[in-house]
Amino acid sequence: MALGSSAPEILLSLLMTLKDIEAEPPEIGPSTIVGSAAFNLLVISGVSIIAVEDVKKISDMGVFAVTSIVSIWAYLWMYWCLVDSKVTVTEAVLTNVYFVLLIMFAYSADRINNYLESQRRDQEEEFENNEQEELKLRKD
Repeated sequence: MALGSSAPEILLSLLMTLKDIEAEPPEIGPSTIVGSAAFNLLVISGVSIIAVEDVKKISDMGVFAVTSIVSIWAYLWMYWCLVDSKVTVTEAVLTNVYFVLLIMFAYSADRINNYLESQRRDQEEEFENNEQEELKLRKD
C-alpha cells in the first residue's frame, strides 16, 4: 500500500530532476515525498488499525522498536538534509547507508525474536515432557 501510494510522487520527482539535471530542483519534489511518507506512516497505519475489530497485539516488539526508532530518525534526517534546500552527495550516500542499516537491524531483530521464541517453545516442551514422565513414574 505504501509503495503504491508513494511510487507516483517518487517517479515524478525523479523524472523532473532527470529532465533538467542542471536546473534547481522544484520545491514540490521533496515536500511531496515527505508528505507522502507521513501519510503512509500515520494515516494508512491508523486506518489499518481501525479496520480490524480484534484486539491488536504486537508479537515482535524488537522489529517494531527498530522500525519505530528508525522512522523517527528518518524524519529528523530528512529535515536535516532539506533545511538548506540542497542535498549533498554525502547526505545522499548516508541516506542509502541508513536504509541498509535499517534492513540489517530489522532482520537481526527478527532473527533474535525467532531464536528466543524457539528457546521458549523448547523449554515448554521440556517442561511438559518432564511433567509427563513424573506422572508416569507416580502411576508406576
